[in-house]
Amino acid sequence: MALTDREAIGELKARYCRFLDLKRWDDWRDLFTDDFVLDTTEAGGPSVICGRDAAVSMVRGSIETVKTAHHVHAGEIAISGDTATGIWAMQDRLIFDGGAGMIGYGHYTETYVKQDGEWKIARSKLTRLMVETTGPGA
Repeated sequence: MALTDREAIGELKARYCRFLDLKRWDDWRDLFTDDFVLDTTEAGGPSVICGRDAAVSMVRGSIETVKTAHHVHAGEIAISGDTATGIWAMQDRLIFDGGAGMIGYGHYTETYVKQDGEWKIARSKLTRLMVETTGPGA
C-alpha cells in the first residue's frame, strides 16, 4: 500500500526522532536535503546552521554522549505539490553525564521537499515553551 504524502511526512518525522535518539548519524543525515537549514536559536542553540553536514556535526557534538528521547505529535501538515510545511508539538528528555537533565516542551516548524519521490526535511526551527531541569542541582 502506498503512503499518502501526509503519512510519508509523518513517518519521516518519526524516523527523525528514532535515528536521533539511537545516534544513527548516517541514517539521520539522510533525512535532510543537502542545503538543510537548522535554526535552534530561540531554543538556546547556536546561530542558524546551513548545510546538512554542518547541522549533523553540531547536533552530534552536542548530544553524542547524552541519553535522549524525542517525541513529536499533533502534526499540522500543509502540502503544495513537492513542498510542504509542518508544525509538530514536541517533548524531549535529555540526561547528561553526571545525571543532570532536562525536559523540554515546544515545537518544530519545518519545510519539506520531495526529491526523487522521497520527502526530505529542508528547514527545521526548534522553539521551546518551557524547560524543566532534573537531577543533581535542579
